[in-house]
Amino acid sequence: MKYHYLFLVNPAETYILDQQEPFKSILLHVSAVVERHVPHVELKFKWRIPCYYVGKSPICYLNVPASKKYVDVGFWHSAHLTKHLDQLVSENRKVVKSLRYSSLEELDERVLIDVLLEAYETREKGFYNRK
Repeated sequence: MKYHYLFLVNPAETYILDQQEPFKSILLHVSAVVERHVPHVELKFKWRIPCYYVGKSPICYLNVPASKKYVDVGFWHSAHLTKHLDQLVSENRKVVKSLRYSSLEELDERVLIDVLLEAYETREKGFYNRK
């Protein structure tokens, strides 16, 4: 008797594993940090990139932009972030700010964890800071 197995592959995981080095190692490391430190986080594939969500609230996305030489860890709720603003890049984006890494060595895990936890804590406040 022959058995056929169907393996369901998460396209977000495929995106990460298909990247060239050093980006694959950076993405794997960032993913491990996110999954270790953000409660109830789920990896989804939206807009053709890996995105981390808690329930319906986005926490961050992971992207290796074509023609760029870095990994972009983007945060939609950046209007509510207060930690490590000097390391977050907005680059003409109105809502999103991101941490960028060209090598695994330049990734400061403490900064990443601080920003992730703040994004998690402010996830229900919306994209804009309405006072």
